[in-house]
Amino acid sequence: MNIVLVEPEIPQNTGNIARTCAVTDSSLHLVKPLGFSVTDKYLKRAGLDYWDKLDIYYYDNLDDFLDTHKNSPLFFTTTKAVNSYHELEYPENAYFLFGKETAGLPESILHKNLKKTIRIPMKNELRSLNLANSVSIILYEALRQHNFNNLKWSGRFSE
Repeated sequence: MNIVLVEPEIPQNTGNIARTCAVTDSSLHLVKPLGFSVTDKYLKRAGLDYWDKLDIYYYDNLDDFLDTHKNSPLFFTTTKAVNSYHELEYPENAYFLFGKETAGLPESILHKNLKKTIRIPMKNELRSLNLANSVSIILYEALRQHNFNNLKWSGRFSE
């Protein structure tokens, strides 16, 4: 699976998402401009010692990413989506795009891809979930659909 962060602003969110990508064998794609330096101590701290176990890619802007992956299965996350995240089937090589914390994804992109927009159900009067939590919810649903691929269960209690 592939997680795409478009112009992320908060280093701790990106660090936590990087860690989630590492433990799920998912790739992380960062679309510039970033709201922090990739050497930021908060980014590194949140990702702990998983940075060397992470597949990470950088793009100059959203058009660069979209041009590079124009034939890939893309899904766009937004609180305004038509589909709940659990209603669609995701291929193993799906790309999930998440917008920056303060603004989300550009509306023009969302309108062009309405059938591929997904949301997490929540109370109407509240704005949104934390970005790192949203990534985890959607990523784990996609992995569940594929029986968690080759991820191993560690630390299980035996009967």
